[in-house]
Formats: sequence, C-alpha cells, structure tokens
Amino acid sequence: MSVDRDDVRWLSESEMSAWRSYIVATLRLRHLLHQELSSEHDVSLVDYEVLVCMSLQRDKRMRMTELATMLGSTKSRLSHQVGRMEVAGYVQRVRDPDDKRGVVAELTEAGTALLASAAPTHVVGVRTHLIDLLSPEEQATIATAFHRVAEHLSDLDT
Repeated sequence: MSVDRDDVRWLSESEMSAWRSYIVATLRLRHLLHQELSSEHDVSLVDYEVLVCMSLQRDKRMRMTELATMLGSTKSRLSHQVGRMEVAGYVQRVRDPDDKRGVVAELTEAGTALLASAAPTHVVGVRTHLIDLLSPEEQATIATAFHRVAEHLSDLDT
C-alpha cells in the first residue's frame, strides 16, 4: 500500500508518546516474562502461551488453524513451534476426529504438568510487572482499548 506523504495524519506529540510507550513497554514486558519462564521452567513465553490456549479448551485440543488465529500467528510459524513442542513431549498432533483432513494439537500430560508448574511464575510476573502497577480503572481502560484493537485486527483478517 503506497501512501502519499502529504495525505498522512502524522502523530501528535501525545499520540507519539502513547505509541512509543506502548511499544517499548510491551517489548520489555514480554522479554522479562520470557526470561522468568525460561530461567525457572525452561519454557519460552510463546510455548507457554500455546499451552495456555490449549488448556482452556474442554478437551485440551485445538485445530492448528484455530490455535494460530488465537495466538496471532501464521500457520507455518505455529507448525514449526508445535513441532518443537511435540519433540519435547508437551503436545502431540493428531488427525481431527471431526474432519480427517484437519490436524489438531493436543496437550499431553507432560505439557499439562509444565503448565501447572510454570503458571504461578507467569502470574506473579504479570501481576508484579503490569497489573499491580495499574489502578482498577486503568486496567479496565486497557482492556477496553485493546479489545477494540483486537476486534479491528480480526475484522481485517476476514
């Protein structure tokens, strides 16, 4: 998409401050949460997020396409990630029982145990480095704002 420079609504100083603060804080927060999980449990933040998504399902399994969408990932990137997790024994891929052409990722007992072990570390990190720094009103504002952003981005995918 080519945009003429003269047609751009450039960010104001306050808009630029909001944008830069968001970018720097989220990058640093994700990096720190990753370090905490890696050092304590030898699991990456991205792998932890896969385990969480699967654990939220009643049968602890998800179609790969749905998992990719939920994680904001591509099918190809997720396939490589799940492949590494499969070698480690945390998930397994099986044919979708409802659609034999599809593949589902299934949480294993080892993956469930890893999630149970790592979850307290992750929650303490999220609470310490984000939630407890915000008032309940700020938490609600962030939730509302990013829900709107997520909906917008989902609408672009369709």
